[in-house]
Amino acid sequence: MDQTDLTASPVVEAWTTYRTSSAGRWQPAELIRRKGTTTVSVVIPARNEEATVGAIVATVRRLAQRTGLVDEIVVVDSRSVDRTAEVAEAAGARVVHQDDVTRGLPRLSGKGDALWAGLAASTGDVVAFIDGDLEGFSDHFVTGLIGPLLSDPSVEFVKGFYHRPLVRSGGVEQDGGGRVTELAARPLLNLFWPTLAGVVQPLAGEYAGRRRTLERIPFVSGYGVEFAMLVDLLDLVGLDALAQVDLGERRHRHQDTAALGRMSAQIMVTAWSRLHRAGLVLTERPPATVLTQFRRGAEDALPGLDRTIDVTDIDVQERPPLASLARSRRAVGR
Repeated sequence: MDQTDLTASPVVEAWTTYRTSSAGRWQPAELIRRKGTTTVSVVIPARNEEATVGAIVATVRRLAQRTGLVDEIVVVDSRSVDRTAEVAEAAGARVVHQDDVTRGLPRLSGKGDALWAGLAASTGDVVAFIDGDLEGFSDHFVTGLIGPLLSDPSVEFVKGFYHRPLVRSGGVEQDGGGRVTELAARPLLNLFWPTLAGVVQPLAGEYAGRRRTLERIPFVSGYGVEFAMLVDLLDLVGLDALAQVDLGERRHRHQDTAALGRMSAQIMVTAWSRLHRAGLVLTERPPATVLTQFRRGAEDALPGLDRTIDVTDIDVQERPPLASLARSRRAVGR
């Protein structure tokens, strides 16, 4: 097939045109008029982010004080060993600790569990999630994400996208920060969930949704949380209830290639779990969840190999939909 003849599917092209906007479209004055009695929570999961979380909280707080668009700022301290909690609280957030929120439930690790705890601990009708490691954060991230939700009742979930510059010794690669997206997440979505092919950055850490919908989906505990969220929401509410907003540019620290490999592996395991649930995997045997990697230059390198073997468990666990947990607790009189 001649590659020049290929075009996006009509569904993807129509959705991308209809459901994509830029943050600049959603101005605070307009959103204040549309907000009405809807309450908005901003949830910030943070693990060892004392260097950045304070500025993020302070920016959201100023937006809240100036406009009233945000009713609640919750920082989820995900087992930090630095001053993340103190810095966030001093900046004006209500800080909750991941293990306190999930007390009595199985102990899970990873960002997804912190997000689930933040959803459980917050109260807003609309919940916006913002990563705690952003540099140069601006309040248009919040207004951009909540804009479609406050303005269009048919929108249930909004995903952010942006330029992600990757700083290298030889310069800056303007869109070099989405390596796991391009090498793992996007190919998987195009192969098995092609109606989601129009999502610019499926792994973006900034998004917002209606509580009534977010409480009906499970949260993967690890790096597959954003991937699973998109797939599960597509199944739950359909493509037309999803939207995306251009937030401009996102600056944050980047991880090394080995860490990106671990992230990719968890996304692949997450994809397998969704394919299995959909009846698209014939075998009941799950994939192996031990990832073996090699690290050079270590003192304990294997003889003749000049490398140390690093083994990581990349198993994917999940918190159940919050709504189902609430129902079960009510059923036993709790």
